[in-house]
Amino acid sequence: MIRHNEIEIIKENPFANCKLDRKQYANVLTSIVSTYADGFVLAINNKWGAGKTTFVKMWEQDLKNQEFQTVYFNAWENDFENNPLTALMGELKTLTKVETEQKFKDVLKKGAYLTKNILPALAGALSEKYIGKDVKELAEDITKGVADIFENDVNEYSKKKKSVKDFKESLSKFIADTWQGKPVIFLIDELDRCRPDYAVAILEQIKHFFSVSNIVFVLSIDKEQLGNAVRGVYGSDRIDANEYLRRFIDVEYSIPEPDAIKYCDYLYNIFGFKDFFDTQIRLNSELRSDGSNFLKTAKIIFKNTNVSLRQQEKIFAHSRLVLRSFNDNNYVLPELFFLLIYIKHTNYGLYNKIKVKELEISQLQKELINIVKFWDMDNDARDMIFLEAYLVHYYNNYKTTRYYRNKLFIKDEATGKNKLSISSLTDKTPEHTDFLEILENTLHRFNGGELDMGYLFKKIELTEAVKF
Repeated sequence: MIRHNEIEIIKENPFANCKLDRKQYANVLTSIVSTYADGFVLAINNKWGAGKTTFVKMWEQDLKNQEFQTVYFNAWENDFENNPLTALMGELKTLTKVETEQKFKDVLKKGAYLTKNILPALAGALSEKYIGKDVKELAEDITKGVADIFENDVNEYSKKKKSVKDFKESLSKFIADTWQGKPVIFLIDELDRCRPDYAVAILEQIKHFFSVSNIVFVLSIDKEQLGNAVRGVYGSDRIDANEYLRRFIDVEYSIPEPDAIKYCDYLYNIFGFKDFFDTQIRLNSELRSDGSNFLKTAKIIFKNTNVSLRQQEKIFAHSRLVLRSFNDNNYVLPELFFLLIYIKHTNYGLYNKIKVKELEISQLQKELINIVKFWDMDNDARDMIFLEAYLVHYYNNYKTTRYYRNKLFIKDEATGKNKLSISSLTDKTPEHTDFLEILENTLHRFNGGELDMGYLFKKIELTEAVKF
């Protein structure tokens, strides 16, 4: 499995399969749309990859269960339609019933004028009308033509202004007969991923044509990306995109970040890691703890780094794919294995430096601390020391041949005990005794201690051609 299937949304209990406890946030949003029945625009603003689409679809079903009328529109999938008004009205049509069908037809009739093309440009209009005339006659007629076109523009403006008013009045009547005591919820998803001009056109048309009572628009967006689209449409990086978007968005809500621990458990199960780590061969050997060590490392890294849900999913998917190249009795070195795949996805430059042996051990230790900056000193300390020790040991094995490797610790002739030749950045004890103990045990580990990081690079590079 390279990616997990779409989460099943059960009609009777839409959040039953949500592992992120997000129903509580849906309840907050439902209270907002219930309290303010007048037409307004609500934006759900989270980074791409935060699971907004799944959340919005679950919330929509939850709203339906509470007898709200809802419309779901994926802007990205429908930006082939040049006129957003046509698409938006097409979605609203799904709410029509026998008793409201005539009112919806009235809305369409009033909106028909709005879908007409703008008058041809001045040059085009004049060239068509006066082509073939001599210069003098053309000059006289151009003067008359400009006046005619300007008069037509003024008349057209008045008609268009009235048509907008008529359209909104007829739309209000249709919605009033549709809402049944609760506002209509129009959900627009993936707005930040569709064509920039289409995204801006949707915003403009919602503002000018659909700002009527009892209809709430919900925009599922990455506000930063939508702001980039706005700048692109208007051709200037100097535009204040936040100020521009404030014209259209009345209420903004961001879904809180999910619990990293729960999401790791979810991905571990959904991608079937137990099928590999929990075989009898592994459970009855020194490899029995590999699964728990893999999951423990993932949790430490994800809870201390800013990685989107989608990126976490890709890292787990890649890890599971690579594991297919291991036999049941192969060493995986799970802590190091996961760390390398994480680095490959989030900082390929660093990954490549490690692969080509460019870094000194001390530099590699600092890079680890840069990756996991905010680890819990009370709960994660021992696991971080393990991760640092494994990283140092297997990179040292990889960087030089066996007879030229740096000695990470040496015997103290005075005490007869080993002492470190390098420092630890994770072990806060004065002598770094835990770090030393792990290095000693790793070196004398049966078979696995003689492996080097190149062993993992070979496995990971087998999937180099696979793009996630």
